Amino acid sequence: MTNSVHPHGRHRAPLPPVQVPAAGPPPPRTHHPTPQAATAPPIPSGHRAAGRAAKPAKQRDAFFDNAKYLAIVLVAMAHAWEPLTDHSRAAEALYMTVYTFHMPAFILISGYFSRSFDMRPDRLRRLVTGVAVPYVLFEVAYTLFKRWADDDPSQPISLLDPWYLTWFLVALFVWRLTVPLWKIVRWPVPLALAIAMLAVISPDIGDDLDLQRVLQFMPFFVLGLFLKPEHFQLVRRREVRILSVPVFAAAVLLAYWAAPRMTSVWFYRRDSAQELGVPWWVGIVMTLALFGCSVVLTACFFAWVPRRKMWFTILGAGTLYGYLLHGFLAKGSRFWGWFEDYEWLHKPLGEIFVTAVAATVVTLLCTPPVQRMFRFAMEPKMEWAFKRDATELARERTRSA
Repeated sequence: MTNSVHPHGRHRAPLPPVQVPAAGPPPPRTHHPTPQAATAPPIPSGHRAAGRAAKPAKQRDAFFDNAKYLAIVLVAMAHAWEPLTDHSRAAEALYMTVYTFHMPAFILISGYFSRSFDMRPDRLRRLVTGVAVPYVLFEVAYTLFKRWADDDPSQPISLLDPWYLTWFLVALFVWRLTVPLWKIVRWPVPLALAIAMLAVISPDIGDDLDLQRVLQFMPFFVLGLFLKPEHFQLVRRREVRILSVPVFAAAVLLAYWAAPRMTSVWFYRRDSAQELGVPWWVGIVMTLALFGCSVVLTACFFAWVPRRKMWFTILGAGTLYGYLLHGFLAKGSRFWGWFEDYEWLHKPLGEIFVTAVAATVVTLLCTPPVQRMFRFAMEPKMEWAFKRDATELARERTRSA
């Protein structure tokens, strides 16, 4: 990598001859360009624009792309384990352990990369085209798929009642709109936790926009908003990585003990305490306990995420594709009764096979060819739908000058 001040390294061009200044007051101090810049001829404006366009794009952080890919693989694996949990306590324990942190980790990363969000027109357009439009398209697609695959023609299309995986897009839309508010409050994470606790004891919230999930998962998004790069460096230290092994082992053992004693519905965060048939104060205790466990296991997960570029790093840019597309196969396997028709899937080798298939499928769905195929639905440009503001018009005039 070349130095920005000396673009050709330490090999300097010859300096021009020294000129003796005329008598008089010293000239004002100015910035001295590099010798190359001083002797270079002026660049036409058209070439300057081309040069700006030729600058390399901002490098993606391999660590976060790796984390997003691994988290989405865990999401797909957990969905594949769900039909196995009724017959296997071990599968239930793994299911509960992974559900403790896989979505919190994904949501925390979403919050971390939403730190710069404001109400600037271009960012609002990106929110609409990258979140709201995919929500509408996939909500309709999932409904039509259920009508066909589950032979349920009465399934309604309702944009107010997200079905299956589309709740995350609704939540992400709401969370990002609230970013400016979280930046002005004094204790954002405790406030988000208080809202989550109020939600879990409010059965009247209902199913509209899946607000229970939006509010109960919100503390992880807010936590991500206020994390800094040094926090991620902290959990990636060697001692944290070593400590994470017994912590994960203890979590699996605790989940194995708890599997027959509690329902895993708590991890979905879609119901109130009253709807789960427990006193309201249990909901508050579970909200705090699950938040603490999720943060600890998420930190342990980040401790083992590779920092360097791996073969799967490029797939981190397509995790939302894998997330939304794998849902058709996950739900289809239930509708078509695969887990009932093939009993061997409930045996240890069958569980391993199901896990491998889920990981392979979601990996393929994150690849660049799939991204190109479905970009019309996931990242539509929709330039026809928006008017350009004065800032963008001035920027375009500057480029063409």
